[in-house]
Amino acid sequence: MSSDSATGNETSAAGRGDRPVWDVVVVGAGPAGASAAYAAACAGRRVLLLEKAELPRYKTCGGGIIGPSREALPPGFELPLRERVHAVTFSLNGKLSRTRRSKQPLFSLINRPEFDAALVEAAKEAGAEVRTGTAVTRVEQHGPAVPDRRTVAVVLADGETVLARAVVGADGSASRIGAHVGVKLDQVDLGLEAEIPVPPTVAEDWAGRVLIDWGPIPGSYGWVFPKGDTLTVGVISARGEGAGTKRYLEDFIARLGLAGFEPSISSGHLTRCRADDSPLSRGRVLVCGDAAGLLEPWTREGISFALRSGRLAGEWAVRIAEAHDAVDARRQALNYAFAIKAGLGVEMGVGRRLYGAFARRPGVFHAALTGFRPAWRAFTKITRGSTTLAEIVRTHPAARRAVTALDRG
Repeated sequence: MSSDSATGNETSAAGRGDRPVWDVVVVGAGPAGASAAYAAACAGRRVLLLEKAELPRYKTCGGGIIGPSREALPPGFELPLRERVHAVTFSLNGKLSRTRRSKQPLFSLINRPEFDAALVEAAKEAGAEVRTGTAVTRVEQHGPAVPDRRTVAVVLADGETVLARAVVGADGSASRIGAHVGVKLDQVDLGLEAEIPVPPTVAEDWAGRVLIDWGPIPGSYGWVFPKGDTLTVGVISARGEGAGTKRYLEDFIARLGLAGFEPSISSGHLTRCRADDSPLSRGRVLVCGDAAGLLEPWTREGISFALRSGRLAGEWAVRIAEAHDAVDARRQALNYAFAIKAGLGVEMGVGRRLYGAFARRPGVFHAALTGFRPAWRAFTKITRGSTTLAEIVRTHPAARRAVTALDRG
């Protein structure tokens, strides 16, 4: 655990008992929270990062690191790589399988426990203090626990109250901080995943290659991500299709010839996309990552959105912490919301349109990626981070016309 004085700032005091007031308290130590804590600590502020679990801990996640994720990592950060991907096999509910290859790596694969722990370590090295095994029950911006209008009270499960000038909620898709802010969601999906240890002969077949299968339920797909001697196999589809999603995973594993191997972990997780008008702040409290419903609606890719929104949240939380009145704090919070919407929000808008089109006509997407060279080139550019879905649609009239046509069914 890093020292309270790592940033070189003196502890401020507020109200009764001279309790210390942190500049920024971040709730949740996943990629979003660790990035927020790192950014705020790098600005020289006193930062406390709270995590309810002990680290490292497992998270249901494919673990794909695409270009935008790499670019959002702290300088000099070493990815705990499990695999570099050079090939993608696409299939349409197990049929019409085709593999596309690239001379250059497309993206990387990591295990979330190792990745998250390394990000938290980077935040600690930047000066943040980390407390694990610490659950947050609520935040309060008014009432007896709040000594003044510049302070937020973070109430812990053991009854302790932590005071902060600004709070960042990064506590996942079932976020308590998101509930405080009033986050609204308009797309909820269920992901199921199995970590399957396999013998070397099977692992060799998957080395450097992933599988993406467009599934039988509208909007669903499955994946196989190799990580050394373990295959991460998962599927995702709309919530409400629980039985069908479970059946899809079972059939998918059997079809791959992996039913005879016992998973080391089987897990499930709900992903939640924010509504367009969902708030990103309330008073001196910001939300980012899954807590804000920030992820790509079509692929449900969330790591890059977590890293990028977390960094922005940390930077703007510093400005909010410095705000001397509610008007200035509100101005900084609005600037944070504008920064999110101008970047990640635009990407989500395009992703929503693609998700709707994909749910209706997955065969068109499969045919494009496996047989239309420009579509494959676009895929490789997006995964490497040289462009985004939004940029392609904005700058390529043909792509814009194709999305519009698919929108219309």
